[in-house]
Amino acid sequence: MKLFHTDPGQDRSSTRHPLRLSFLIVFLSMLMTAVLLGFAQANQTVHAQTTESTVTSTPTNTPIPTRLPTGTATLTPTSETLNMDLFKALIRARILILIRAKILAALTPEATAPPESTATLSHTVAIPMVMNEALITPTVMVAATPTPTAIPPTIPTVAPAPLSPPIVPTPDGALRTAQIPILMYHYLSVPPDNADIYRRDLSVAPDLFAQHLDRLREEGYTTIRLDDLLLHLTEGAPLPARPVILTFDDGYRDNYTNAFPLLKERGMTATFFIVTDFIDLGLPDYLSWEMVREMHAGGMSIQSHGRNHASLKGRDDAYLIWQALGSLETIEHELGERPRFISYPAGQYDENTIRIFQSAHYWAGVTTVQGATHSSEDLFELRRVRIRGATSADELVRLLALDW
Repeated sequence: MKLFHTDPGQDRSSTRHPLRLSFLIVFLSMLMTAVLLGFAQANQTVHAQTTESTVTSTPTNTPIPTRLPTGTATLTPTSETLNMDLFKALIRARILILIRAKILAALTPEATAPPESTATLSHTVAIPMVMNEALITPTVMVAATPTPTAIPPTIPTVAPAPLSPPIVPTPDGALRTAQIPILMYHYLSVPPDNADIYRRDLSVAPDLFAQHLDRLREEGYTTIRLDDLLLHLTEGAPLPARPVILTFDDGYRDNYTNAFPLLKERGMTATFFIVTDFIDLGLPDYLSWEMVREMHAGGMSIQSHGRNHASLKGRDDAYLIWQALGSLETIEHELGERPRFISYPAGQYDENTIRIFQSAHYWAGVTTVQGATHSSEDLFELRRVRIRGATSADELVRLLALDW
């Protein structure tokens, strides 16, 4: 029986030469194995003679310490931890692999190139050894060739369009007064049955508010903004024949659901003084920023009623600055327009309050003091006309006609 198939015309000497080389490799490998095994046994004998104490108990599978004790640092395991059977088996396996590779190489002179592979094999060969009989096995890791990650297209950053500069009043120094009623509303809804006296007094029903608006138009009144009044007092800017200003304090949610639609239907405007912290907290009875933005886009004026509806009277500078700038910057951030008017919460303020809000570049402030006559010398003490839940359309006309 032929061990190897050859071509009939092939020279047999070319076959015997690789076999002779392979047997030589086997002999040398066996010789190397004997030398290595003898060295390992000798090393074990020497170590046993120099060991001060012998281990008589069976080692347990205790965890490998993360840090070696002082004086025992070594790069190779000691002979008592080296499992000789595993070491011998590894040597034999490596020799057999080497012999097989040499024989195949000798029998196949023309090696074909391996096919291209889409995966790259990286072999990590670890010598198996036993440390306290915990076997560390060889591992073969297959790492796939990473595919190129598509780089997302660069999206150009579009800078927001600059806001239109506000009309800044430039007082001409002339003393002016004007009788222009500023109406003060709060709730725009029917109060609940268990409402207290204050809620009932501050609540105007939606149908009653509609009557107010219709009556204002019938009497020839035109709704304007606080900006218009300020420009008139400081520069003498013209106003319509019968101007009136509508304001709402506290920023209740019914201002959006009830007042805002009625105003839009009639092409009228109003000013809403909001409490910014209440909106930030998402209190259900108050406006949300989405509502405020819609109202602002619909032609309503949004101004400051402080951060938390706390009194601004008798406060130190730091607290007043926190109130003035905190509310101002929040509204400007949400709407892109800086508020210029303050409605003092509960009507409480003093000279220091006015000084701080002036330094924060507010233009004017409205009070709860009854009246309709304003002066260019008292821009931070503008008076208003309180509208109550029982104020009928006829009563409203009467209040507008008062000289106060």
